[in-house]
Amino acid sequence: MFFYVPFQSPSFTVHSVCISVCHLFPLSLLMLMSSLCHSPFLSSFLSLCPPPSSLSLSLSLSLSLCLSVSHLPQAHPALKAFMCGSLSGTCSTLLFQPLDLVKTRLQTLQNNAQPGSPKVGMFGVFVNVIRTENFFSLWKGVSPSFVRCIPGVGIYFSTFYSLKQHFFLERAPNAGEAVLLGAGARAVAGVCMLPFTVIKTRFESGYYSYVSVAGALRSMYETEGIRALFSGLPATLLRDAPFSGIYVMFYSQAKRALPQEVTSSASAPLVNFSCGVVAGVMASLVTQPADVVKTHIQISPSHWSTADAIRYIYMEHGMGGFFRGAVPRSLRRTLMAAMAWTVYEQLMAKMGLKS
Repeated sequence: MFFYVPFQSPSFTVHSVCISVCHLFPLSLLMLMSSLCHSPFLSSFLSLCPPPSSLSLSLSLSLSLCLSVSHLPQAHPALKAFMCGSLSGTCSTLLFQPLDLVKTRLQTLQNNAQPGSPKVGMFGVFVNVIRTENFFSLWKGVSPSFVRCIPGVGIYFSTFYSLKQHFFLERAPNAGEAVLLGAGARAVAGVCMLPFTVIKTRFESGYYSYVSVAGALRSMYETEGIRALFSGLPATLLRDAPFSGIYVMFYSQAKRALPQEVTSSASAPLVNFSCGVVAGVMASLVTQPADVVKTHIQISPSHWSTADAIRYIYMEHGMGGFFRGAVPRSLRRTLMAAMAWTVYEQLMAKMGLKS
């Protein structure tokens, strides 16, 4: 694919670079997926995309060239796993972002309703966001989500692949080992991407008027200090590490229980997706309280501790408060994880690597 790029002298600001990367990283990844999967549909779709500005196009081309390393036979398998994971993260993040926003809004609703008034549910929040803001506000926070998920999912899968190759090259991990494998990989990715997780949560809450990811980073650093960018670390790890560990355990055990002819047939992607859905539901329900605690810590400007957040949620909402937003979160995490693992395993198979 060739582009004609008219030369200009763009202003390289942190804001413009961050915004361009957020919008064009997904496009670059789609270009990679098109060439990997030899998909005429994706090629046609990309040919219809409007041409971006010269700065954006330059960034897109640079990213595409970087991502094309996965074609090289000498590229490290962990790097290929990173690229496959990043692509799977792009697809799932864009598709399921509205569910994440609704989950955050449900978790941060104040308990100020009059007695006897109907409870606000997932559908009510959807309608309220569209009515009071607009339809595309459902994707508020998608820029920090991309910045967090695209490299974050790549880090997760490359770490997962490296750990598995190092410790379980000759055999498959058992249930307990699968938990440790998934939790370890997720802990590494979670710590690396925590500042963007905090920013994403604040974007979605509606309490902050950040304009861009770069602006949010600057504002938080100047007004609250570096500590704010890593707020909620214990709660995040208590949510993400168990989720991933439980997910990998159920996912691997469910696939192992199936006959070999099923997992290697043409319907393998559907089988992988179904196993992922079952595993995602189980893992989401177990880790829901930690997700609510994390959300309250990260939207608070007063540096709450985990104990402070737990106390507040219990005093304001009771035990039910720890399961606010469970439905949209379960839907999003389940479908995102199932899609991410399905796309990841298919792309790894295309590259001739065992996932």
